[in-house]
Amino acid sequence: MSLESVKRFFAERQLDIPIIELDVSTATVALAAEAHGVEPGRIAKTLAFRISDGSVLLLVARGDARIDNRKFKAAFGKGRMLPAEEVETLTGHPVGGVCPFGLATPLPVYLDSSLQAFDEVLPAAGAVHSAVRLAPARLAEIVAGQWVDVCQETGPA
Repeated sequence: MSLESVKRFFAERQLDIPIIELDVSTATVALAAEAHGVEPGRIAKTLAFRISDGSVLLLVARGDARIDNRKFKAAFGKGRMLPAEEVETLTGHPVGGVCPFGLATPLPVYLDSSLQAFDEVLPAAGAVHSAVRLAPARLAEIVAGQWVDVCQETGPA
């Protein structure tokens, strides 16, 4: 169902973006990087947060990035990651397949500037064995995402 919502999202917007479906799980950054033969940083992980005003947002960051609490608080106020059940209810995607496409609930999407170190990243596509390959700028355009800097500095790409 979730993969179908991503396919529908792309079709409705006439986006010619192939969805990569594998026979192995890509539910974690490490598994996805191994399955796609890329470094972990190229995996674009989508995290869901509830911030202090009660609203929910999605943050897409490079796979090897960690949230910098000080930067996050400066950008959004206090926040906490949502539990898996709530993430699946709000996004329509299972944890391990969460992505900013084909969401069950419209949510604001933010992209951490850490993604810009790469010419191409791989976010999931609604299932624990699916992904797409695209440039970070294209990803931001497709999901009407806003760029933020809320992750800790990482090593060279």
